[in-house]
Amino acid sequence: MYCFFWILFWPFIRLLFPVKIVGKENLKKVDKKSAILICNHLSNADPVLIASYIRRKISFLAKREIFKNKLAGCFFRSIGIIPIDRENIDIKAIKSALTVLKNDGVLGIFPEGTRNKKDEELKEIKNGCCMFAIKAKVPVVPIIIQKRAQIFRKTKITIGEPFELSEFYGSKLSTEVLNEAGQIVVDKLKVLYD
Repeated sequence: MYCFFWILFWPFIRLLFPVKIVGKENLKKVDKKSAILICNHLSNADPVLIASYIRRKISFLAKREIFKNKLAGCFFRSIGIIPIDRENIDIKAIKSALTVLKNDGVLGIFPEGTRNKKDEELKEIKNGCCMFAIKAKVPVVPIIIQKRAQIFRKTKITIGEPFELSEFYGSKLSTEVLNEAGQIVVDKLKVLYD
């Protein structure tokens, strides 16, 4: 279903939302490997933009509220989107995300946890992406969308060097460890802003 949707709609998405990608070569470093893509979150168009310009299936984590409509929920699940409860520990979502990574898939996470409606450089991030990267021992690819996407206006997307949180592999995932790893993630994202 994902491939069908991508082939059917990507020409229209690219026409409506033209994108200039900087650092696309960094994606080749994780080609055919498990990876986590982390990105700032400015609009509902963000996952569509990223998915239409990256030629691998991305299983995004998304708030469970968008699955309330049965038809929409069925569609989102069919293209690999994983619903997550942002207020509680969601064991089912965690297992689904780790399964994606175990099977050499790509997991997409917006670590701010919600859209940044005030155009701040970066809102406070949640440490879930660190937990996945450490548990699955996979590289993280930082991505920054420089401005909120608008129809027929070119949007610049910067893709950074993949990095690993290998210094935390095997560590107990305490709040302190996750906060330390989270600061690394913040630094890797912030350096990509123009």
